[in-house]
Amino acid sequence: MRPVRTISLFSGCGGSDLGLKRLGYDVVWANDISKAACETYSDNVGPVIECGDIADFNRFPRAEFLVGCYPCQGFTQGGRRDSGDSINFLYQQFDRVLRIVSPKAFVVENVNGMAYGENTLLLYNQLCRYRLAGYRVKWHVLNAENYGVAQSRRRVFIVGIRSDLDFEYEFPAPKFGADTRRKLICQKDVLKDMPEWPVGEFNEEPFHWYYLSRRRRRDWNEPSPCIVGHWRHVPLHPMSPPLKRIHTDKWVFSGKGRARRLAYRECAALQGFPKSFAWKRGTIRERFQMIGNAVPPPLFEAVVNNLENLW
Repeated sequence: MRPVRTISLFSGCGGSDLGLKRLGYDVVWANDISKAACETYSDNVGPVIECGDIADFNRFPRAEFLVGCYPCQGFTQGGRRDSGDSINFLYQQFDRVLRIVSPKAFVVENVNGMAYGENTLLLYNQLCRYRLAGYRVKWHVLNAENYGVAQSRRRVFIVGIRSDLDFEYEFPAPKFGADTRRKLICQKDVLKDMPEWPVGEFNEEPFHWYYLSRRRRRDWNEPSPCIVGHWRHVPLHPMSPPLKRIHTDKWVFSGKGRARRLAYRECAALQGFPKSFAWKRGTIRERFQMIGNAVPPPLFEAVVNNLENLW
């Protein structure tokens, strides 16, 4: 496939664009507001990223493809929620760039919380905007564990095809798990050769009652729970003793033994980043945030791969 000129918005440390790079896409311009994320992107993906608020940019290179993973944290199913937070309306900036660039197609990734209940209003607002911009739009919730990622992570994907093009997009079928011949990738597959107690790479705070109000641990032979962006709330390492549910919002360790949260390099591996990916920018906390906010590269690659015949 020929290189497809691509613009990437809200690129973070480069999870989505690493998937694009594997497919041979040519990312000609990228943007994020986080300095540490931009530096990490440059270290691993390429020097095309510009750091700053996307609202301050008005000129963009020519491109056939636009991707964006804008945050909508007010609609996440874990962590802080505030549906009135301005961060939930960054899709308006994506829409602005979409209309300026007029690419043949676009792909958006976001939290799956907006696909349920009253939160669907935000999702429908996005779909309406993109259709008014001249695109046929589809959306679907995909779980990363079905696409070669050792993690249960459900996310909404929105794919738009410019209305003048004769192409019908279909979301990729699961490649792992039920209804396939391939078992889910488990934590053992990813973590087995990594240090057991990597001092300085994980949060060593005591486990607060709120942390133990959820099932934070999965066994070695299971995918990890969802990797989040806050280092205090990342899942337990599977070496930790199993958890026993006491009641709805209380879990306790059912046996003795050392327990710890996942380290940031482990979180990166469970997100599908290669072990060669360099994490040398920002604080430890910022690294957790970059990793937890990223798109798993194998998942994004699977979504974009189904656009091949468009080009």
